[in-house]
Amino acid sequence: MPKLKHWIMVAHPWAWPASGSPALIAFSYVFYMYKTGAITDVNWTFGILAIIGAIIFHASGNLISEYHDYVSGVDKLEKTGPIRLIVLGVFKPKPVLIYGYIVLFIGILLGIYLLVNTGLPLLFIGIVGIISSTLYYKFKYAGFSDLIIFICYGLSIALGVVYVMTSELIWSTLLVSTPVGLLIVAILHANNTRDMLKDKEAGIKTQAMKLGLEGSQVVYQTLLLATYIVIAIAVMMGFLHPLVFVVLLSFPIAMKNIKLMKTAIIDNLAKIQFLDTHTAQLVLMFSVLLSAANFVAPFI
Repeated sequence: MPKLKHWIMVAHPWAWPASGSPALIAFSYVFYMYKTGAITDVNWTFGILAIIGAIIFHASGNLISEYHDYVSGVDKLEKTGPIRLIVLGVFKPKPVLIYGYIVLFIGILLGIYLLVNTGLPLLFIGIVGIISSTLYYKFKYAGFSDLIIFICYGLSIALGVVYVMTSELIWSTLLVSTPVGLLIVAILHANNTRDMLKDKEAGIKTQAMKLGLEGSQVVYQTLLLATYIVIAIAVMMGFLHPLVFVVLLSFPIAMKNIKLMKTAIIDNLAKIQFLDTHTAQLVLMFSVLLSAANFVAPFI
């Protein structure tokens, strides 16, 4: 019989910063714009609800993908990475799928509440979230997971948070959220690079498999370095305060991760067994630094 901790663990809470981070950055960006006079009316409560909603949709997607990865033979006992509770026999597959749709329904209810109190654009943003949660595994198996993750986590979450807070589609949000979106894609790319041999056995295609190990290493490095370049572009365009260069404090971790990725060889991908976790830690540090800069910058 699964315990409470198992019901939490099966939703992969260690991955939730991937949805919470862009939402937090968007919230801090609204604060920065409000304090600098770029916008005047802000609903802070809706912003908090939107952050919670993003995490709920993420959790539902994790649960639904957990089920499909098991029934498709992608998740096996010998596979590296985080523990899979269906594989270990803690859960039967079907309850996890039902659990995922219950969580999704809760997220949809919250989304409807925000939609009624804001406007129609949120509907289209919400549809992206629903597609990502329910059909992510199909994109993953076809090699398009990187694209859907960037669209959902790199763009739509932040745009949605800003919209419910301001009732405006502030397009500069997309540039501001792109850096963390690139890092979140890097988490996935590290995971898929580590699992490329097992995924091949399961008969699915990922971007890492298409690129091969060397190509995947180049892409991972590019994603991390481009993150800091986009920050510089956002500052030069006047969307962010120069204080956000505090994110460079996370750059040594990015370089450490790049060096670790380069050590991987096709016969020993276990060397990067925890690179996805290390990249997630980078995402969290980067996001906290960027958000803190947005909160502090108006007072300088």
